[in-house]
Amino acid sequence: MTLNGLDTLPPSQNTADRIAEALRKAILQGQLHSGQSLRQDEIAATFQVSKIPVREALFQLQAEGLVDIIHNRGAIVTSLNTAEIEELYTMRIALESIALRRAIPRMTTADFLTAEAILNHIDIEPNLRHWADLNWQFHEALYRPSGMFHLLDVVKTLHTNVVRYLITQRVNGSQLHTSQQEHRAILAHARDGDVSAACAALEQHLAGAVIAVSLKP
Repeated sequence: MTLNGLDTLPPSQNTADRIAEALRKAILQGQLHSGQSLRQDEIAATFQVSKIPVREALFQLQAEGLVDIIHNRGAIVTSLNTAEIEELYTMRIALESIALRRAIPRMTTADFLTAEAILNHIDIEPNLRHWADLNWQFHEALYRPSGMFHLLDVVKTLHTNVVRYLITQRVNGSQLHTSQQEHRAILAHARDGDVSAACAALEQHLAGAVIAVSLKP
């Protein structure tokens, strides 16, 4: 395993959070691969810290489903098979539909403008890794007015677990274009206050995303 190239730690967080953020980013960007061992001593040396915050960081990532901590083996980056990814998307459809249904009646002009601005940014973003961040920001902007923040924490974890496969499989331009069309359809229905149509468009969008996630052997 190599940790070369990991981002330096931002000073605004505690040590464990900072290490977790750096490792999370490396996993999501494919720098740390599924099944790869994460040695506590090597991570501690890389970040020039003791093993205590490293263990805390790994427990954080375990709670997010990005890392498995196995007795006598240490920590490894998790991997998902197609059936597991489909399960995560099924959970996303159920939970995000609940959030969107609650959010739409509460959305303001500012909320719609925020979501539209994110979509405009996605249109011109050439970096797939940055696109993944913006994709979550768009969905979060739709759901935040629901006020269901515990639900959103769960949804974000589900999103984090599947998005790395979209990145590593290098979703093509046609798929990204389709995704943007679907995003705009969801937003248009939300603007119209048509909760049923917005939720149906969201379900179609997420169900279609499963097809784009094809794991390499």
